[in-house]
Amino acid sequence: MKKFSLFMVIALFCSFALFAKGKKDTQNNRKLAVYSIAFYNLENLFDTIHQPQVNDFEFTPQGSMKWGSMKYHNKLKNLSYAISQLATDYCPNGPAVIGVSEIENQGVMEDLIKTGELANRNYKIVHYDSPDRRGIDVGLIYNADLFTLEGSESKRLVYPADTAMRTRDQLVVTGKLAGERMHFIVNHWPSRLGGELKSRPKREAAAALTKHIADSLLMVDPNSKVVIMGDLNDDPDNTSCRVVLGAKKKQEDVKPGGYFNTMWPIFDRGIGSLAYQGRWNLFDQIIISANLIGKDRSTLKFLKAEVFNRDFLKQQEGKYKGYPLRTHAGGVYLNGYSDHFPTIIYLGKYVD
Repeated sequence: MKKFSLFMVIALFCSFALFAKGKKDTQNNRKLAVYSIAFYNLENLFDTIHQPQVNDFEFTPQGSMKWGSMKYHNKLKNLSYAISQLATDYCPNGPAVIGVSEIENQGVMEDLIKTGELANRNYKIVHYDSPDRRGIDVGLIYNADLFTLEGSESKRLVYPADTAMRTRDQLVVTGKLAGERMHFIVNHWPSRLGGELKSRPKREAAAALTKHIADSLLMVDPNSKVVIMGDLNDDPDNTSCRVVLGAKKKQEDVKPGGYFNTMWPIFDRGIGSLAYQGRWNLFDQIIISANLIGKDRSTLKFLKAEVFNRDFLKQQEGKYKGYPLRTHAGGVYLNGYSDHFPTIIYLGKYVD
């Protein structure tokens, strides 16, 4: 079926629950169920309370950000609205699964899913504390009407070359989506602090851990499917993603047991999820196992990817017009969303 007509089907007839009322594919006379998966760096979603042994003083009422109740609740309201809009062009009730990063603790995630439109969805969370010195973690939000949680664990990166390094753990969540076993690996790889070249080995070590986790999951159950997502602090063509993880740009180049980087074709078009000094990067990536690509939609298969860069998420004027609208910039409170745009993929499966 041609891409245009396929996505007309998606846009017009994706419905809630199991989406079983979608319009039939006119060539195959079958109904297509569509599910969306998203990732969003929430840019410093901190509460207002100092957490012991964590360097979070700037996000307290007395800190440099003057982070009080008003700012915190505005942040929750803004992020809740942004998340409520994700994927609604194709799936009116939003993503089945959302990976998130830069969240301080389980409490802020619980507050988030109780805010605004999100409170009307059956969202649940998975979270573990990481050793990051700033206290930021990764987490996962899932719609319990669509995704059945089976288990989760947190994997720590050990980096012998710098035993003092404290970075985010990698979150592994397993469950069933559309009756199929799925594994989600949520990441926030080490930053480029100190320069891209100097910090590169740390991200390559993180990529090696991610690949080991993903390969191990597929070795145990080759029929299960893996989605790797996160703020990787690298672009799709950097060594960590391209070589260490082995995520390919083209679907036809992915071999069994390999991985496809759904964001690389988008990056090649000059589209990014964050901007710095006039240059766009696409650090917020979603990478999928080989068994999620192909034409056999009797099982879940990849349909489309996008950077969710809607106008309401952008700065509207000035030097940084078009950049993501941040909460703070240059010491000024902007009451924005995040310094990253969310990313989304869509999976489809015939239901009759």
